Amino acid sequence: MSSEQFERYEEDYRTIYDDLKFKVEVKIPTCGGEEKKQIVREVERGIEEASQVLQEMEAQAKPAPGSYRTQMIARIRNHRRDLDKLFRDLKRTGSGSRDELFGGGFYTSNAVDNQINAMQNAQRSRLLQGTDSLNRASDSIDRTHRIAAETDEIGVGIIDELDSQKEQLLSARDKLEDMDSNIGKSRRILKSMGRRVVTDKMILTAVILIELGILGGVIYWKFFSK
Repeated sequence: MSSEQFERYEEDYRTIYDDLKFKVEVKIPTCGGEEKKQIVREVERGIEEASQVLQEMEAQAKPAPGSYRTQMIARIRNHRRDLDKLFRDLKRTGSGSRDELFGGGFYTSNAVDNQINAMQNAQRSRLLQGTDSLNRASDSIDRTHRIAAETDEIGVGIIDELDSQKEQLLSARDKLEDMDSNIGKSRRILKSMGRRVVTDKMILTAVILIELGILGGVIYWKFFSK
């Protein structure tokens, strides 16, 4: 549901209604014959068009949240009452005489001017209301743009922070890889040293055994060979 669409439909309705009201209250009472019949037909078609616009407004109001829907439906009902009253005025004015419409008095040019001025004032008021609605919509769009810009800045900041954290993690990973490499080298050195120690022990053992063998041979030769 778009409240802006509802407002546009309402502005269309008011434009149609003001035109119809002007024709019913000003033009029809001042003309006669075929011209009057033609205007009556135009008003009838306009009333049908206005009814269709009200139906569109009602379709826009149905999915609205509770409080907003109630306000929209109330405005639609007021418009329907105005339109029904205008239709009754059309029937009375289209079939009756000027005296019936204006209470038996004379329809003077001043009255016509007053009616025209009233219609123009009403249309001017509608136009101002439409301008206010557009201004409010423009302000809402501006606020949306500001929020979007702020959100974009926040997103850019988050991305920069994530990039920084990514670089820190990559640096830490490289350091860990270097440490693993150094540990591997240390292990190889320790293994090599361990092998050398074992070899040295074996050589020392062999030397000791050889020396013991020589010593035993010397003792045997000196004491037991005679």
